[in-house]
Amino acid sequence: MLSFLVDGGQMGAAMRGYDWDSTRLGSPADWPAALKTLIGVVLGSNQPMFVAWGEDHTLFYNDAYAAILADKHPGALGQPFLQVWSEIAADLVPILQQAYQGLPVHMDDITLMMQRRGYLEETHFTFSYTPIRGVGAVIDGLFCACTEITEQVMAERRRAADVERQRQLFEQAPGFITILQGPEHVFEFANASHRRLFGDREFVGRTIREVFPELVGQGFFERLDQVYQTGERFVADHSPIRLHSPGGPSVERFLDFICEPIRDDGGNVTGIFVEGHDATEARRAQAELRESEERNRRIVEGVKDHSIFTVDTHNRIVDWTPGAEAVFGWAAEEVTGQSAEILFTPEDCAAGIPATELATAAARGCANDERWHVRRDGARFFANGSVRPLHDADGSITGFIKIARDETERRAAEAALRETEQRYRLAAKATNDAIWDWNLLTDRVDWNEAVSVLFGHAPEQVEPTGDWWIRHIHPDDRDRVGDAIHAVIDGAGDQWAAEYRFRRSDGTYADVFDRGHVFRDDQGRAIRMIGAMLDLTERKRAEDALRELNETLETRVSERTAELMVAQDALRQAQKMEAVGQLTGGLAHDFNNLLTGISGSLEMMQIRVAQGRTADVERYVNAAQGAAKRAAALTHRLLAFSRRQTLAPKPTNVNGLVSGMEELIRRTAGPEIELETVSTAGLWPSLIDPSQLENAVLNLCINARDAMPDGGTITIETANRWIDRRMAEQRGMEPGQYISLCVSDTGTGMAPDVIAKAFDPFFTTKPLGEGTGLGLSMIYGFAKQSGGSVAIYSELEQGTMVCIYLPRHLGEADAADGEIGIEKAPRADEGETVLVVDDEPTVRMLVAEVLTDLGYNAIEAADGAAGLQVLNSDLRIDLLVTDVGLPGGLNGRQVADAARAVRPDLKVLFITGYAENAVLSHGHLDPGMHVLTKPFAMDVLATRIKELIQD
Repeated sequence: MLSFLVDGGQMGAAMRGYDWDSTRLGSPADWPAALKTLIGVVLGSNQPMFVAWGEDHTLFYNDAYAAILADKHPGALGQPFLQVWSEIAADLVPILQQAYQGLPVHMDDITLMMQRRGYLEETHFTFSYTPIRGVGAVIDGLFCACTEITEQVMAERRRAADVERQRQLFEQAPGFITILQGPEHVFEFANASHRRLFGDREFVGRTIREVFPELVGQGFFERLDQVYQTGERFVADHSPIRLHSPGGPSVERFLDFICEPIRDDGGNVTGIFVEGHDATEARRAQAELRESEERNRRIVEGVKDHSIFTVDTHNRIVDWTPGAEAVFGWAAEEVTGQSAEILFTPEDCAAGIPATELATAAARGCANDERWHVRRDGARFFANGSVRPLHDADGSITGFIKIARDETERRAAEAALRETEQRYRLAAKATNDAIWDWNLLTDRVDWNEAVSVLFGHAPEQVEPTGDWWIRHIHPDDRDRVGDAIHAVIDGAGDQWAAEYRFRRSDGTYADVFDRGHVFRDDQGRAIRMIGAMLDLTERKRAEDALRELNETLETRVSERTAELMVAQDALRQAQKMEAVGQLTGGLAHDFNNLLTGISGSLEMMQIRVAQGRTADVERYVNAAQGAAKRAAALTHRLLAFSRRQTLAPKPTNVNGLVSGMEELIRRTAGPEIELETVSTAGLWPSLIDPSQLENAVLNLCINARDAMPDGGTITIETANRWIDRRMAEQRGMEPGQYISLCVSDTGTGMAPDVIAKAFDPFFTTKPLGEGTGLGLSMIYGFAKQSGGSVAIYSELEQGTMVCIYLPRHLGEADAADGEIGIEKAPRADEGETVLVVDDEPTVRMLVAEVLTDLGYNAIEAADGAAGLQVLNSDLRIDLLVTDVGLPGGLNGRQVADAARAVRPDLKVLFITGYAENAVLSHGHLDPGMHVLTKPFAMDVLATRIKELIQD
């Protein structure tokens, strides 16, 4: 046991069990002394530490650093440091270069975007990189001690945000707020209300004695000193204060305020929080109220449109004014001394409202009252008023005075107004215009969602004030629009409209047409304005473009236009014919070769059979089958780029598929090409046709090889991807989870114009006769038909990367299927019958022959109608095998659906050489229905038939 590897917890055990002999470092016993010493230090420390050693920067780390690696552990041990942290390599390379130049590096806070738990996350670290010198003072590696401070950084951010949010709340508070620090009471903060009340005296950073010298002798400084020294709060009610504003006379005010001590974590007082309100007006109002109560009593005698009466503390009517007689209908002598309950509805009396109303007024000093009342004749009316207590000279409550006005008509008008507003709100949701609702009493403006859609302002950016609206009007239009709006508000009609320029969130201006309607109360005062803003930018742009186009068209000669159109049509037709000629020429050449092999083999088989030389027949059979399979592969390529091939998708482990192809790709690429694979751990499965994906990968590798005539590197990478909406729209796919399979090379690259046409059918950059232009079209068609997409990234002389994106499958990948020969196919049970419907006699004959050899009863039908006659009979049918495309008006799917109507449990096998998606419901088949693609091997057909019958 080597002493430097004795301890170290899990990582010590991992290092002891690692196969170091297979690495450049070799056996740990032969490692340099400096490396042994450092590893002993790392394993013996509780702080996260690692060592990067040698030209590969081989990574060694302890248990504490394993927690930082997260999902990258334990696979990171012994791997190149920059490969382990590939996602932040751009951040680490300059630091490593500096360390390997002999300069130590220390950072108190570095921000790194790491992907160590399956997603990208912001992290923060404190670390020191120390270069380690070996023999000859050469730097052999580096040692790092680090600490992750992500949580501390995030917590500090949250704390700063909370402090700022609290300051904003204080700044907007209706009462005055200030924060004083230290025994000298130095201003740290004073909000807007404080500045408005006491004037802008440059509070922050100055003591209260410096700011308010006139408070000497008024007791305020002494109260603050007492709060700071004792730690006890102080509360003042209507406390008088005399202020001398700079350059003005002295004023007396009355304040309600509280002084609350501020303590540190140890409980020591460090400052004082002061919050309060100006109570001057309230105090003055109370004094004036006492003086005016008697005067008001005399005044109300002459009021005719308001009901004014008083009650004593026992809720008995004491005074009854002519206004009350006019509203309620009772004379004073009829109600004086009566309970006030005669004025309320039975429902309110049963609920105890009269007594509750008076008690509330006594507690609050005043109580608003809006409710239904009863007249002498029993009629009900809605009254709005208030209840106020009456006081004697000592301030004791002697009774109550109630003022009520008949507002039945106003209430009906308000209901009508609310109904109108509701209609406006519903219209705001249903329209594309920016609808605004301006409350002129509070200056609040509410917008619908269209203001964000049309002009880009996020909801949190839209301030609910008229000032925000006016600020976003173009400066050259602002005065004109403001004058026009306020003219309508002041009485110049009820309708307003204007065109102006409105600023978007990006600083540009939109041309808008705005119109609004003013709502007024019964005194004619404007209380609300509702309107709609229409974006005219695109319409004006279109009008300008149309105007320019008309001016241009007037100067053009019609004969020249006709000639150009003819020339364009001729060019397009020539391009189409050239492409079709290139395709058909290549296909004809390939198919002639394949047909020659098939027909020649069949002819030689006839000759040898006639000669009795049957030993040679198998060789010609193999030759004919090989040519037929190559022909089938060629048709599959044609169907793939047209996106009409019949796919056989199944859950697939793409990492396993690529791994199984490595040897084939190396043989195909040749000795001058180096192959690298980067497989993501935990790669999701995908529901695809694995054979088609193999063809796609092989095609991409061949293209990569051809792009590197002098040799180079092909890299195949897999990864899990989240495709957001923006990226999905760019690539013509749905947002969601995908896997990516990317093939990159270090070759000549592709120009932008070549990339733009790379997926076009028949397009190729290869010399004539060396490519049909179907390769990338086939890959694009396969990806699209599988629900994914393809993208190309390339730079001239830098290389090319082609990425296939395939949807994630939520399930496990299937294991690889084994092969079975026709001689091993299962035999039929007695009486099992299969109906074969196909318009091609040869196919029908071959399928029937296979079925007969396996012991099945085979019934043949040449079209859908004949097949239905059999299906509607009493014959036993265990399985229907039908071509999808049939003559006579009924296709294979229609035959199967009609058969299911009379035989609900009938199994169906569709055989087809062309994927009619509309017939096969875009790959979604009913239970018990399956597809087999032509051409197919007879053993595959036999096995599939038996599986379906026994399922």
